[in-house]
Amino acid sequence: MLERGSAAPEVTVQNEIGEDVSLNDFAGRYIVLYAYPKDNTSGCTTEACSFRDNLPAIESRDAVLLGLSPDSPDSHQKFIAKYQLNFTLLSDPEHKLLEALGAWGEKKMYGNTYMGVIRSTFVFDPEGKLIQVWPKVQVKTHGEEVSEFLASL
Repeated sequence: MLERGSAAPEVTVQNEIGEDVSLNDFAGRYIVLYAYPKDNTSGCTTEACSFRDNLPAIESRDAVLLGLSPDSPDSHQKFIAKYQLNFTLLSDPEHKLLEALGAWGEKKMYGNTYMGVIRSTFVFDPEGKLIQVWPKVQVKTHGEEVSEFLASL
């Protein structure tokens, strides 16, 4: 997992409408980047809706919120429409940004080991330095937790 004080990775991915996006595009603002496994799954939907509902508080701290998963831009568009998500989702099918963050790794479920997204959240300051990381999250309340962290700055 990327350590506090590290610079934002310089990796380009696509957003939900197929535009190239880099974390450097948001220089001068706080960046909340959350990595999640898959669109339209129960935990990921709960987490996305928590962020959706807390977005005004997050944006009030001059922060941008970005979700990141291996799903395609098309999948992201459907996910956004279905749950009225009000923030950008990034597509990383090759896991380049996920790997740079340390959010791609070995997971275990039902006795099987596989590679996948490690649900985690990263906050970068306006200079692009990592100031907070959550390597594990409670999906139902995580949006509130992140907004409270930003309010404490």
